[in-house]
Amino acid sequence: MRVVIVGAGKLGYSIAELLSQEEYDIVVIDKEEKQLSNIKENLDVLTIAANGSSPITMDDPDVQGADMLIAVTGSDEVNMVCCILAKKHGIVHTIARIRDMQFMSEAKEYLKANFDIDLMLNPEYITAMEINRILMVPAALNVEDFAEGRVRLFETKVRRKSPLANIPLKDLDIPKSILAAMIFRDHRMIVPHGDDCLMAHDNVYFVGETGAIESFSKNLVRSDARKVSRAVIIGAGRAGRFTALELDKQDVQVKIFDTNRERCRLIAAKLSGHSMAINADGTNLELLQAEGVADADVMICLTGDDKLNLLLALMGRHMGVQKTIVKVDRYDYIELMEKVGVDIVLSSRFLAASEVLAFVRRGGIVSVSLLEGAKAEAIEVVVQAGARVAGKKLMDAALPRECLVCGYVRGSEAFVPNGHTVLEPGDRAIIIVKVKHSKNVLKYFQKD
Repeated sequence: MRVVIVGAGKLGYSIAELLSQEEYDIVVIDKEEKQLSNIKENLDVLTIAANGSSPITMDDPDVQGADMLIAVTGSDEVNMVCCILAKKHGIVHTIARIRDMQFMSEAKEYLKANFDIDLMLNPEYITAMEINRILMVPAALNVEDFAEGRVRLFETKVRRKSPLANIPLKDLDIPKSILAAMIFRDHRMIVPHGDDCLMAHDNVYFVGETGAIESFSKNLVRSDARKVSRAVIIGAGRAGRFTALELDKQDVQVKIFDTNRERCRLIAAKLSGHSMAINADGTNLELLQAEGVADADVMICLTGDDKLNLLLALMGRHMGVQKTIVKVDRYDYIELMEKVGVDIVLSSRFLAASEVLAFVRRGGIVSVSLLEGAKAEAIEVVVQAGARVAGKKLMDAALPRECLVCGYVRGSEAFVPNGHTVLEPGDRAIIIVKVKHSKNVLKYFQKD
């Protein structure tokens, strides 16, 4: 499959890197040679220095006949034109980054129908929704929903005095509708079995029916933890504004700081009476203290500078903020930030790239979530008629050891499988797999 990516910025780079690892044939187009040089030096992809929104570029032999075009330049309008031209030149599928929320909220279906866009991406909005989901589950480091919200994946860190620690999984009092699906220990992925124990500081992923996960997660909340009622956000860019609005809707009192007056004005007009936008420098320690940041339940650092976000999170920790969340562009920083004490580190590019990956794979793939810095994936896939797993007990399906079927939905009901479970065509299976094995594992769920 040949995929053309227009735009060699940060998001374009991330998507090209992810898809090239999956051995797709990738072409990256950008007008700026400087942008392309980084991709040339680090990725095994073809690059073209040209205007991606030009009909002449679409006639290039390396672009003609491509299966998909992904337009992720900094301009919504350019991305739309690229998609229109791609369809006119016979490219079957198109994806566009659309950052203007007015387009997304008021004209989404119109754009799909009239601008030939199959999937619209808004990384900042995706990030805001992810932050909101995580904060509404107090013990969570990560929350992913599957099958229209019927199945939930829930990541938490095992505390030293946790009732789950040092007991074989087979002896743990965990509801039958919940499965311990994956353990990350010292940056190693472990697919757990009954004799394995959870240890202090492990990151463990539980999967199960959403209601059961919500009840179960309450048992993992620290006794001194409280429901999020006050949040501080540093950075009123798109991600900051989307996050502030989502939390404000949940009756969370939000204080959002930014040095840009216009950004503050935009968000202040939309916040309710108990939240506020403050046009000031969020690195000013005295100001933060005066604004009562120490009493906040969470500090969310969403500036465009990864190092500044880390500094702000550490300042928040020093002041006594219970939880810190940081957005990063460079996902090689994720591991470092977690090591120095940041609670939750999110990459907007990662989250957007996950949606692209699910769309590119298709073939029954409903969604893909990258976990632990893209070491693993949680994939929702529809079992196809004629697939190797269909009609067989899971214990007899010879699935690779690097994956685990941790949930499935049949009709409107969610289930946790065991070795005797038989998946049927049309079931929606949720699997966790090491990234480098995902392509091979997915073949078991798709028609040969």
